[in-house]
Amino acid sequence: MEKPYVVGIDIGGTNTVFGVVDARGTILYTSSIKTGKYTDINDYVTALGDGLKGIIDQAGGPSKIKGIGIGAPNGNFFNGCIEFAPNLPWKGKIPLAELISDYLGGLPVALTNDANAAAIGEMTYGAARGMKDFIVITLGTGVGSGIVIGGNLVYGHDGFAGELGHVIMRRNNGRPCGCGRQGCLEAYTSATGVARTAREYLEIRKDESLLRELDPDEITSKDVFDAAMKGDKLALEIFEFTGNMLGEAFADFVAFSSPEAIILFGGLTKAGDLLMNPIKRSMEKNMLKVYEGKTKLLFSQLKESDAAVLGASALGWEVKE
Repeated sequence: MEKPYVVGIDIGGTNTVFGVVDARGTILYTSSIKTGKYTDINDYVTALGDGLKGIIDQAGGPSKIKGIGIGAPNGNFFNGCIEFAPNLPWKGKIPLAELISDYLGGLPVALTNDANAAAIGEMTYGAARGMKDFIVITLGTGVGSGIVIGGNLVYGHDGFAGELGHVIMRRNNGRPCGCGRQGCLEAYTSATGVARTAREYLEIRKDESLLRELDPDEITSKDVFDAAMKGDKLALEIFEFTGNMLGEAFADFVAFSSPEAIILFGGLTKAGDLLMNPIKRSMEKNMLKVYEGKTKLLFSQLKESDAAVLGASALGWEVKE
């Protein structure tokens, strides 16, 4: 095998993590940069390109790399562009696959949506090995989804199928979402959404809570988790609310593609049973009878820090030179 490695790049709203990966799915060299630090896309490409050159050199140089895969919010597999991503610093259409390929002297680059990359990672190395029908839901800065039906990732006719984070859960007086609409699942159940719920509860309610000791504008989902682990009633209710809404949504997703499993992935899954138990209850309560007990609810089996990079890297084996 003259080109034994691929590179995976995971672009998140906060960090961009990248690594050199071998055919077994072992990440050999890794590094990261802060996404939000670069408001100009050219500065970002330079910083990322230089970081990539560093790890590629560690792996023995560009001649050892079969291809590069990128997972990014609003990434379009068909044209290699990031298009109108609400949680990234750059607006409009960014031809990122081409920009990175050019910076690295023509190495082949493929790009897809970050949640699709996570789905490919689960299918190649993780909880979905051997499954043909499943959905990966990413719970991070936003809520993303990668849908696999009959062993194939669903891209739709334009490359954008599977934005389940933007199904509208509350039609009346819904929360504003980064996408410009109101009431989306993402506005409530992302890590950012959990923090928003905390701020809302603190404002409209009077009950005591450890969260009252914090500056409301600075509260994160991690703070809510820490308080819940100490038995804080308000924090526990916030997770109940979040899990309840996810369960409602998942029951609807099952009606669409009857997946063998829904796999949860991303920072918010660190909440474990605080999140999983209310999701299960709500999903079962809202499930159409014919689907009852058929869809497993699983956490990702990949180490969170590795999973997105592994998923993106799987694209690198397929990319056309």
